[in-house]
Amino acid sequence: MHLRDLTQFLTELSSNNNRPWFIMNKPRYDILREEFLAVVTELIAELSTFDKQVAACNPKKAMFRINRDMRFSHDKSPYKTRFSAGITPFDKRRPSAGGGSTYYFQLDGSGKLSFGAGEYLPPPPRLKAIRDNVVNDATGFAKVLKNKQLRATYGDLLFEDSLQRPPKGFDADHEHITYLKLKSFFVWTEVDLALNSPELLVPQLAYGFKDAFALVTWLRGVKEAVDEADLGAA
Repeated sequence: MHLRDLTQFLTELSSNNNRPWFIMNKPRYDILREEFLAVVTELIAELSTFDKQVAACNPKKAMFRINRDMRFSHDKSPYKTRFSAGITPFDKRRPSAGGGSTYYFQLDGSGKLSFGAGEYLPPPPRLKAIRDNVVNDATGFAKVLKNKQLRATYGDLLFEDSLQRPPKGFDADHEHITYLKLKSFFVWTEVDLALNSPELLVPQLAYGFKDAFALVTWLRGVKEAVDEADLGAA
C-alpha cells in the first residue's frame, strides 16, 4: 500500500472535510480503498495461521466506511479521517452480537498506526458475563494479565472507560476489582507508521494481534460458558 499517499490524502481531508472536496478527490480515495482492501485481505490470511476462526472473515465487510454517522453527533464533518478495519469471526464488527473478539486497526493522516484486540464497550448482558468470568476464572484471567507477549506489546488492558465504583453485585475487595470496573476488555497501542517500508505493515499487525491472542481466547471462553448456561435454562 502507498502509505505516503494515504497519509497525504487523510491530512488533506482533515483540512477539507466537506462533500465537494471529497467528490473532487474521489478517484484518489477509490485507489487507496482498493489498496487498503488488499492489506485487510492479506492480514486475514496471516491471522488465520494462528486463529482459524477468522479465516472466513469477508475483508470487504471488515472495512469500516469513511462516511461518519452524524445523526447524534455535534460534529457534522461528513467523513472520518482514518482508514480502519475490524476483523472478527462471522463478519461482525460488534462481536458481542455473535461471539468472538475484534482485531481492530486504523491508519490516520498523522502517520500513526493504532491497533488492538478484545471487546470494546460490549452491551450490558455481555459485559456482565465477562465480569462474572473474571470472578469465576480469576486464575485464568490473572494468567492473561501476566502474559509476556501481551504485556510487551500493550502493557495492560485499556482503562479509557471505567466505573468509579464497583459494579452492582460484585465484591469491592475482589483481587481483580480494578478490572471488574472496566466497561471494555480491550488492549490498545499506537506506533509510528513505517512510511518507507509499507511491506512491513501486515507483518507488524499480525505479530501485534498474535500477542493479544491470549485475551481473545479467554474472551471466547466467556461466550461458550454463556451459551451452555442458556442451553441448560432452555
